[in-house]
Amino acid sequence: MSKGVSFLQGRFGRVGLIDLNAPLVTHAHHHCHVLIKVVGADGAFRVRGVRCPLTDDRAVLVNAWEPHAYEPGTAESTFILALYIEPAWLAEIHSRLTVSGHPRFFPRNGVPVTPRLRIVADDLASAMVSMTDASSQRVESLIFDLMIAVIEPFSLWKAGDVLREGGSPARHDPRIREAIAVMRARVGMELDVDGLAGHCGLSRTHFFELFRRATNLTPGVFANELRMEAAFSGLAHSRAPIADLGYRLGFSAPGHFTRFFRHHIGVTPSQYRKVVDLYESGQATLA
Repeated sequence: MSKGVSFLQGRFGRVGLIDLNAPLVTHAHHHCHVLIKVVGADGAFRVRGVRCPLTDDRAVLVNAWEPHAYEPGTAESTFILALYIEPAWLAEIHSRLTVSGHPRFFPRNGVPVTPRLRIVADDLASAMVSMTDASSQRVESLIFDLMIAVIEPFSLWKAGDVLREGGSPARHDPRIREAIAVMRARVGMELDVDGLAGHCGLSRTHFFELFRRATNLTPGVFANELRMEAAFSGLAHSRAPIADLGYRLGFSAPGHFTRFFRHHIGVTPSQYRKVVDLYESGQATLA
């Protein structure tokens, strides 16, 4: 069974050191996503249907809202360093990184692990295993060093104007923005696609088409991500019973919530809460 070794959560997003030996369902998120093998068996992520090996020499980069799923190579475990970084946090550090949430920020999903990337990835993984009371500044410095080791050689961060000008018109469609706002407000309710389409003045077919063009996802996959983000926040910021959190997110039984969560990130909600360290307000605290 897959398990979480360590998770860090804060304004930077999330970073996980995960012992993974089971597949993950197709999912997506708004983060700038980096996946690096630390040790163990080789695996792969399928990004937009294309298999990208995850090995000692190959890392996987996933753009915001890019559908991807994990495919284990064998029954043996793979220890993966997974970074889910907030584009807004990167933009605060360097203005050119405002485009880190662009769907083409990483032009290639599979990239070589450079010597520099290997060093900083191993440093971060080692720190996650050993540190118990690290400062927020120390944690963010390690994360940013790794992100720069990825962004400088493998992203289009210097082509921000080109990326901004090349955005999809559908991405700015006010009807889709309105639909997403409604979905966020009703994250714990059953997804009503027909109702959403009608609310936006669209047929179901036209709504699906515009939604996919705007987000690269179906409404169902997008709604699942909203529930996952609400789950991460609830698990890290409160001690409410996990069953209660699941009910608030629309799951009729605790087991349904556990399976849903595990199939998206590889660990159960209780495992995540047990190992996550919460960093905020400049002070590291244990969630």
